[in-house]
Amino acid sequence: MAILGCGVLLSLALLSLSIGINLCLPENGKEIDFSAHGENASPSTTKKDKGKRWAVLIAGSNGYYNYRHQADICHAYQILKKGGLKDENIIVFMYDDIAHDPENPRQGVIINKPKGHDVYKGVPKDYTGADVNSKNFYAVILGNKRNLTGGSGKVLKSGQNDHVFIYYADHGSAGLLGMPSGDDAVYAKDLIHVLKKKHASKGFKSMVFYVEACESGSIFEGLLPNKMNIYATTAANAEESSYGTYCPGEPEVPEEYDTCLGDLYSISWLEDCDSNDLRKETLEKQYERVRRRTNKSHVMQYGDMSHRKEFLFTYMGADLANDSYTSIGDISSPSRAVNQRDTNLLYFQHKFLRAPAGSHAKLEARKQLLDEIAHRKHVDYSIHKIGELLFGYQKSSNVLMNVRPRGQPVVDDWDCFKKFLRIYKNYCGHLSTYGMKYTRAIANICNAGVTLEKMVAASDQACSKKLHV
Repeated sequence: MAILGCGVLLSLALLSLSIGINLCLPENGKEIDFSAHGENASPSTTKKDKGKRWAVLIAGSNGYYNYRHQADICHAYQILKKGGLKDENIIVFMYDDIAHDPENPRQGVIINKPKGHDVYKGVPKDYTGADVNSKNFYAVILGNKRNLTGGSGKVLKSGQNDHVFIYYADHGSAGLLGMPSGDDAVYAKDLIHVLKKKHASKGFKSMVFYVEACESGSIFEGLLPNKMNIYATTAANAEESSYGTYCPGEPEVPEEYDTCLGDLYSISWLEDCDSNDLRKETLEKQYERVRRRTNKSHVMQYGDMSHRKEFLFTYMGADLANDSYTSIGDISSPSRAVNQRDTNLLYFQHKFLRAPAGSHAKLEARKQLLDEIAHRKHVDYSIHKIGELLFGYQKSSNVLMNVRPRGQPVVDDWDCFKKFLRIYKNYCGHLSTYGMKYTRAIANICNAGVTLEKMVAASDQACSKKLHV
């Protein structure tokens, strides 16, 4: 599989410009036995478990160039719906700006793979637009309607016998997950605090949490206890990117799509669900299949490993109308994967190459591409300059890029982490999805004991003559 890295993309983009190339079971009233384990067992009706299935699905981005996140979430909804979950038990967060975006070649339709069927149809619009935010996300998990601002009002009303599935797809970085607003984020420490509160209130019997994002392992690394009945898997470990797939330039992707249609980890588990009987496949089996297919990052697992032997059916239901499942084992990986931090650059470049020569669209795409490149240069310069001002030229890189031993969270003082990110934004501008790769550097500045005053002074000096933010 070919990886289109940041350096390659920048070189291609600049070269093309310089030489002028035109570049589940239905809720039927029966009580379900969720307790049986093993690959060949099948669910039965019993009074052992009176629990319900609940799900929270969240795409934390917006913009057509982030098409894949909402496509992933919509696909997940279709699997759960087919599995028998009712809409009242599925809560969906998505900005909802993709299906009818003027750039979408199939208006009103979202697909998650080339020649794929529409995954948008019927998806509940519980929290859209500005209502997709961390405050509402936490309130939904905790079942706290009073803390909601906008949206449908649906919350996770799960109880001590219920099984909860949460799936989050977005950009991420060390210690946080993105939200559509640049001023908002889901911080790992805050999310774990919310999950602990939900557990303490006996708000679930067991929970499975899937996360698609760069450095997504940092959300749970050193933070998620292993005795809370929560099992989590992530698209990447705590220090690496995750990858988009079905991207422009792949032979099977229609030319009219300028954006990636899916994410590698996400389509791996989603397509695995499409192809196998969830009554017979365990979480452990799916993890191993997804781990093998997601071959450009390290898929990780955290929390309570005892739940790995449970069937996917426990959380996602199963399509009982399909009696012709034939387990196909591992699905081959797509031919190409693109670092999530570079997918918007690929989008701008593809738009530029496809636009007619001399057209307004060509000029606009060129401007967007150059703005993105300039922003990346600014972020790279400003972070490294701040590091040099604080630690000196020779020590700066070692301090900023330090990765803590496995089992430790990315930062000790989370209040410092949040404050220093705000300071950077105030003096140097938004990090953006590309610049999110530097949140580890900000965390390490906190870990080094730098005072707020010194961070302000260094940020001011580094960015006092910024040309592009």
